[in-house]
Amino acid sequence: MKTRTIWVAVAWAALGINALAAEGEAAGTIKISKGEVSIERAGARIPGGVGTAIYVADKVRTGADGAVGLTLRDNTLLSAGPNSLLTLDRFSFDSTTNAGTLSVGVRKGTLAVATGKIARQTPESIDFRTATSVIGVRGTEFVIEAGSGNED
Repeated sequence: MKTRTIWVAVAWAALGINALAAEGEAAGTIKISKGEVSIERAGARIPGGVGTAIYVADKVRTGADGAVGLTLRDNTLLSAGPNSLLTLDRFSFDSTTNAGTLSVGVRKGTLAVATGKIARQTPESIDFRTATSVIGVRGTEFVIEAGSGNED
C-alpha cells in the first residue's frame, strides 16, 4: 500500500511538471499598468497588473483610460496607449547568443517600441503587423498607430 501511495504521488507530481512545461517560459512581464488593462489567454481574460507574465499567443488589451508597458526577456520595450489591442504572435530568445524571433500584431491603437537584443543580433527576425502592413525592424525606436478596424 505504501509503494502504491508513493507511485500515485510521483504520477501527480509528473503531471504538475508537464502542465508547467506546456505553458512555456514567459516572453516578458508587465512593468507599467494604468487604467483598464487585460490579458486574453486561452479563452480567459485576466487583469493585466504590474508583474503579470506575458506568453506567446496572449492578447494585451487596454481600455479608454488604459496604458501598458511590457518588457520582454531580450529587453525589448513595448508601450501601448488607450484602446489598443496587441497580440504576441511569436517570441523566442536565446540569452547566450542573443538570437531569437519576435512577431507582434497591432490590431488597433498605438504601440511605441524600443528594440532589444534580438534586433541587434538578427533584425530580420522581427516584425510588427497591422491589418494593412508588415513592418520589418531596422532601427531601434519607432511608433505604430493602427486603425480601429480588425479586432480579433
